[in-house]
This record gives sequence, C-alpha cells and structure tokens, in this order.
Amino acid sequence: MSAQRDPDSSRTRRTVLHVGCGTYAPEKLHPAFRDGSWQEIRMDLDPRTKPDLVGSMTDLSAFGDGTVGAVWSAHNIEHLHDHEVPVAFREFRRVLDRDGYALITTPDLAAVAGLVVNGQLEAPAYHSPAGPITALDMLFGHRASIRSGFDLMAHRTAFTAERLVRLLLEAGFPKVLVRRGLRYDLWAVALASETSQDDAFADLIRES
Repeated sequence: MSAQRDPDSSRTRRTVLHVGCGTYAPEKLHPAFRDGSWQEIRMDLDPRTKPDLVGSMTDLSAFGDGTVGAVWSAHNIEHLHDHEVPVAFREFRRVLDRDGYALITTPDLAAVAGLVVNGQLEAPAYHSPAGPITALDMLFGHRASIRSGFDLMAHRTAFTAERLVRLLLEAGFPKVLVRRGLRYDLWAVALASETSQDDAFADLIRES
C-alpha cells in the first residue's frame, strides 16, 4: 500500500498506519493526521473493531518496505510481550518511507512508580473516556476491560523514557525524540531520517 491521490485535489495523500486502532472514533487519530493530507489505514487484532486490516503490529507484511508515511501507535505497545517489542519496532521502521516517522504513546513506568511509592496504587490518577485510570491500571492493563473478558487489554511490558529511546534506536531509527506527558505517559517520535529537523516534529509530542 502506498500514498494515494486525493480525488478532490491534486495532492498526494500520505498513508498513516494506525496500529491498535480499536473501535472507530475520529478523535483517536492524532490531530496531525486530520488535516486532509493523510489516508488512515486502521489495523487491529480484534476483528470486532472492524479495522481495515486484522493483524498484529509485529507482522506488517501487508505493507512493502518504505510504503508508509507514518505509524500511529497510541497506548498499545505495552500490550505486547516484552520480546515482541523489538520485532514491532523493526516493522515500524521497515514500512516507513525516508521522510516517515512513528508516533508512539505508552505509560511512563517512572511516573507510575512515583504514584505507587506515594501510596496511590488504586487512587484515580486521571480520567479517560473509559473511566478513572489508576496506577494499577497503567501497570497491568485496564482492569474493568480485562474483568469483562477483554484480555487483549492486559499489559505485558513497560517503558521508561530511557528504555523506549534505546529500543527504538536499536530497531534502526536514527533519531528519537521523547517527552513525558501529562497523564503519566511517554510521547515518542522515531524519525526514519537522521536529517529530519527536530523542531519540525516538536508539536507532535506536545499535548494541548
């Protein structure tokens, strides 16, 4: 799959691969990809979410090398088994074109540990569309979803900023930018080109 021509203009729309997309909702796509210049392809393990492709981020064989402009991964790499993370990151890197990037969010283990140390393991840390989120949810997965039988919500690994950067560099990304978010999470941009200008990507990891 590759960039597609916008039928309403002379622009060529770049492809953003939305892995772990979940049930469709426009707001789940990062605002950077909503300006009309991107074609979203939704991919998820759960066929009930009605994605464009059913599959895992550890196997992006449906996409050729260098055929995707961006990969958007919002709070799902923590659902992988630890040994699967390098596989997924190498797949992200493989499918990106030379100007591409992966935009990734995941819980910040260091920030969550601070809540635990302060005796706030089960206290609501913030509220999400799914309800209150606690440190325990961020460590092991959203308990209400898991309790209802949705085992795919379980967390199987965790990341600090330093570990996330190291794993992305080891996967072949020449440049990685990471910042800590407002909801005990990490935001990372992994750039496919070392010549990309950092300031051009700063807004991607700046929360409103």
